[in-house]
Amino acid sequence: MCLFQFTARRLVSQAHCGLKASSSKKQKFCLEMARPSSNMADFREVFAKAKHIAIITGAGVSAESGVPTFRGAGGFWRKWQAQELATPGAFARNPSRVWEFYHYRREVMLSKQPNPAHIAIAECEKRLSKQGRSVVVITQNIDELHRKAGTKHLLEIHGSLFKTRCTSCGNVAANYKSPICPALAGKGAPDPDTEDAAIPVEHLPQCEEDGCNGLLRPHVVWFGEALDPGVLTAVEKELDICDLCLVVGTSSVVYPAAMFAPQVSARGVPVAEFNMEPTPATNRFRFHFPGPCGTTLPPALARHETEIIS
Repeated sequence: MCLFQFTARRLVSQAHCGLKASSSKKQKFCLEMARPSSNMADFREVFAKAKHIAIITGAGVSAESGVPTFRGAGGFWRKWQAQELATPGAFARNPSRVWEFYHYRREVMLSKQPNPAHIAIAECEKRLSKQGRSVVVITQNIDELHRKAGTKHLLEIHGSLFKTRCTSCGNVAANYKSPICPALAGKGAPDPDTEDAAIPVEHLPQCEEDGCNGLLRPHVVWFGEALDPGVLTAVEKELDICDLCLVVGTSSVVYPAAMFAPQVSARGVPVAEFNMEPTPATNRFRFHFPGPCGTTLPPALARHETEIIS
């Protein structure tokens, strides 16, 4: 985590630009430069030259596929918000309730499909790979819609709804069963009047690794938990080599992911934000394209006329 501590200090040292009142020409220039462009033609010229593109995605991308975000007003499952259920303490106190919540989310996701933004990213990756160029998707989402769309180079920094981790042996495994265990069949209704199923621990998802039979938990990063250092190392390497960064459908307030794009921008790499509205990081980026990602992203990532297709 030293990289991100260092980055935080570096970003703080650069955040004063535009905050101090000054009449100097230098300060005025700084303020003007802080305004991102929405010129798609200019972005397309940068895109055409990029060799290593990093795309950071958040909940806004999946929201366009009808995926509940469980954030903000109305973001409840029964009478709880995600912050009250997605914690190690909540799982320790009531694993049945937490598994009902995640079972509901898994079942919802099985009915959802990638939207034009997911598809545009996957198609861009496939096309550019044939040109010796790379695209990596660094996502905060746990729904696997990027994978479903066909993205290959994917770093899921918050884990996946469709992976489990054993609380006894630590084994991580993909799991697409529906329901994930018989006891959860028909459970997980989000209505606030629904009573807890109170499923005994021995009937909740169990580890199948060499007869372990330990209690499984969703392989997602819960509030209060650290991100996987191996994934963070991979993210660091990708951000260090990228020559273009896209921020798609993320509020830029969840750390450490909120630091990724500003870190890239701080070393002079063009960053383009695609989001419904400006975020706290918008003025640190070269481009900002407001509106639904499924509308703005496909033309941005479409084949450029200068591309050579073999």
